[in-house]
Amino acid sequence: MTTTKSKADIGLVAHLLRRAGFGATPNEMDSFIEMDYDEIVDHLINFDLPDYIPQDFISRFHKDQSDLRIADGARAHWIYRMVMTKTPLREKMCLFWHRIFATAATKLIQNRVVVNQIDMFREKGFGRFDDLLLGLSRDPAMIMWLDNQDNHGSNINENYGREILELFSMGVGNYSEDDIKDTARAFTGWSVVNPEYMSIKMRNNTVRPYGYISWQYEYDAKDHDNGVKTILGETGNWNGEDAIRIICEQKATAEYIARHMYHFFVADEVPVPQWSHQSPRDAEAISLMVESYFQNGHSIKSMMETMLKAEFFKEESARYAR
Repeated sequence: MTTTKSKADIGLVAHLLRRAGFGATPNEMDSFIEMDYDEIVDHLINFDLPDYIPQDFISRFHKDQSDLRIADGARAHWIYRMVMTKTPLREKMCLFWHRIFATAATKLIQNRVVVNQIDMFREKGFGRFDDLLLGLSRDPAMIMWLDNQDNHGSNINENYGREILELFSMGVGNYSEDDIKDTARAFTGWSVVNPEYMSIKMRNNTVRPYGYISWQYEYDAKDHDNGVKTILGETGNWNGEDAIRIICEQKATAEYIARHMYHFFVADEVPVPQWSHQSPRDAEAISLMVESYFQNGHSIKSMMETMLKAEFFKEESARYAR
């Protein structure tokens, strides 16, 4: 193969394909190095394609990857998609979000809900952060993981109200204990269908193949707290959708997401618990991504494009920072 690209250019393309995916085969590299860098980025981020691997194909021909009776089957199911995908950044983003919005089969008992959550990341993880956070708040795996089925209008459970502020959006130091309480109140009634019955049924059906049984989201209006709430300085008769809107409008949220993206795709940051009192490794990079977040309707895709095309990502030092 003859190419006009320099060794440095080829190194940059390889760096991009490692960070925005899982590397490339020799044939894929041959194709990509004939493209301009920005053209490659555009190709990677515009994956409006159907999933390359139909679920029916996995179920029919790869039983080990579709048997969700045990956690190994769920892991194999996802790994198979990562290996075979034609849209690697989609799967890389699933890994990114799973790292932040962590759940596990250890508490959830059943693996189908975990696989369904990854499917939700696959669908919403590259769009507006508001839509992703709404999907997460209605996700049965997260509801059961953080006990929101026990969050009632008459007796709140603060787990999800705390975690959506502390770990999923803004980070420590950007909200108060009262914000946690009223956010939890906003999510009362956000539950799953018959949680106790379904938990027992799933325990009794763990030998049933392919993990057919799964929780389903249910909103119970009678269990929702309809009182006035104040969340991050805004007062009203808020529901969960309102809480998400308020959270996503905060600069702290944009900074928190940008810092996570920088840490995962560019270079190691200090551990998350230190973020409230330690500045970012590259404050200018974070500011650039925050600006993209607000200019593009809270779009994760736009933040990714800004990051991958930025000089701080392309610098040679960034190639060895992780």
